[in-house]
Amino acid sequence: MPSPRRTLRTGGRPALWRCRECRREFANRNQSHACGRYKLADHFRNKPPEIRALYNRVVAALRAIGPVRILPEKTRIAFQVRMSFAQVTPRQKWLDGHVVLARRLEHPRFRRIETISPRNHVHVFRLSQRSEIDADFRAWLAEAYLVGEQRHLESPPGFGRFRKS
Repeated sequence: MPSPRRTLRTGGRPALWRCRECRREFANRNQSHACGRYKLADHFRNKPPEIRALYNRVVAALRAIGPVRILPEKTRIAFQVRMSFAQVTPRQKWLDGHVVLARRLEHPRFRRIETISPRNHVHVFRLSQRSEIDADFRAWLAEAYLVGEQRHLESPPGFGRFRKS
């Protein structure tokens, strides 16, 4: 098991825990994870340039919301503020991915929804064209970003829309 190391406190929240082996930071101390160092380029090897361009648009939409860590992992690319709140997996013809919302949001564009806890609902999507990164998708990213900041823990379970202060 990797040795723990605490990082600096931020925003009045407890400091993130950093795994000494892979250097990844987590909101929870000693969080279970698969250590590894992966490169973003590995996810796009043998993929059409349109898939990389689609990914770049997702990243631009996220960065318009606020700072985000991009974490290439073995099978996906995760996006994190304090905790991971979204991810994508590049495929040959699309990006598979999910956003974590503090509420269950039924929408035809979600392929499925998995409830992890009363305040964590994984909404699975697929993007195959730029036009799908629209106002709805950007709103889901913004809501998930708040989960990434752990703002959902400040509200009662099921309270899905909350504002940044």
